[in-house]
Amino acid sequence: MPAWTRIVCYDNGLKRSGMALFQDPLLVGSDAPPFILPDETGAVFVLNLNRNKSVVLVFYPGDDTSVCTQQLCELRDNWARIQERGAIVMGINPAEAASHDAFKKKNSYPFPLLVDNGKRVAKLYKSGGIVTKRTVYVIGRDGKIKFAKRGKPSVDDILAAIPAAR
Repeated sequence: MPAWTRIVCYDNGLKRSGMALFQDPLLVGSDAPPFILPDETGAVFVLNLNRNKSVVLVFYPGDDTSVCTQQLCELRDNWARIQERGAIVMGINPAEAASHDAFKKKNSYPFPLLVDNGKRVAKLYKSGGIVTKRTVYVIGRDGKIKFAKRGKPSVDDILAAIPAAR
């Protein structure tokens, strides 16, 4: 069997070619790793400059795919509820800005889609890999992770992790 197809148990998950295929997201209560990324327009988002609000980070595998579109549309459709909590949403994946821009316009997303070229931020948030792992984080005003879940958690679950606006 070629080395790249060998799968062995490693740290509560699987490892292939030195990269964990399955690993838990960052722990609730831990510090959110700081990052800077451009959005679909080229504007720069700096996590640490948004400490006065809750930040919802949505790592998703690809623009214009069925589950990703559904997940982001659910957030769009609940945008008023999210804003009532004083939160912002950032979609993140490694697609190019032009892809993000077309995807955002097609679906009328009211939030930015960040370009994670090289999946650097996805790796910081344990969402990297061959394909970006669908993961949602809520980062509190204090910079701590308040919610971390793989897959497509409900908007109600996400909102429950966001404290009421001050």
